[in-house]
Amino acid sequence: MPGRQPNDPSGSRPNVKPLLALGLAALLLVGGGYVAWRTLSTPSLPAGIAKANGRIEAERVDVATKLAGRLKQVLVKEGDSVTIGQTLALMDTAELEAQLNDAKATARQAERQLDQAIALLAQRKSELTLSEQELDRAEKLAAKGYTSKQVVEQRTSVKLTAVAAVNSAQAQIDVAKASIESATARVARIQTYLDDSVLTAPRSGRVQYRLALPGEVLAAGGKVLTLLDVTDVYMTVFLPTSEAGRLPIGAEARIIFDAAPQYVVPASVSFVATEAQFTPKYVETQSEREKLMFRVKVQLPPDVLEKYVAWVKTGVPGIAFIRLSPKVQWPENLAVALP
Repeated sequence: MPGRQPNDPSGSRPNVKPLLALGLAALLLVGGGYVAWRTLSTPSLPAGIAKANGRIEAERVDVATKLAGRLKQVLVKEGDSVTIGQTLALMDTAELEAQLNDAKATARQAERQLDQAIALLAQRKSELTLSEQELDRAEKLAAKGYTSKQVVEQRTSVKLTAVAAVNSAQAQIDVAKASIESATARVARIQTYLDDSVLTAPRSGRVQYRLALPGEVLAAGGKVLTLLDVTDVYMTVFLPTSEAGRLPIGAEARIIFDAAPQYVVPASVSFVATEAQFTPKYVETQSEREKLMFRVKVQLPPDVLEKYVAWVKTGVPGIAFIRLSPKVQWPENLAVALP
């Protein structure tokens, strides 16, 4: 009976060689197309323009408590935009308010003591005046023989006692004034603590993290919120010595974000490290052989940040193009292009 023999190795098994050839050809075609696309889409750079990749960063500001205490209320959420001086959180101030009332009462008491000391001084001065007058009369009478020397001595003793009483009353006034100053300083100090219990935004920005919840007891310096200053945004890149050595502070730059390659954002160099360091692993460099790199900060202009503040996000990767010499002309594909 015609048909496949049991031991026939060919039978109906498909021929895989043509399929492998087709798959390999397709893979090469796709890979070649990708390489061609990358080559065409990556702009050619003239000499004098450096290129490096990095991520957008912004200055972070921690809003923390000055004193230990219980967090009473947090008035903002993550992602909220805040302005400088805006109230962000409140601490429980019941104990401080009690201390403030006590300090104010002490200050009032010191003021009453000062009033009493002033009145007592007036009385002592009046007594001194009287004793001086009596002594003067006694001395005149004694000179004419109308009174004894003993009376003069008594009047002299009374005058000396009156002088001492005046000095004592003056000292009480000084003590009362010092008590008032001390109580007033204590009131001012406690009021400062109360003011510091209202946590305000040290600068305008955006709430990045909410680190504590109402009811939590925080130590002195306990962090409540983290703000991002969206007016101080930059990209940190690393350049080799051959490029960093030629780079002036203030050099013009351009940034293209991976998420929006159709836009070209203006920037400038605000910082170049004074010492080289090993290249971080996450940074891709043009030359694998150059291990020591210089950290460079590329700053975005405040006017651009203010206009597009809603789109400012940290962590967004991109590529920075830095002009090493002002004589170099920017190519057309790196002309500023904003939304």
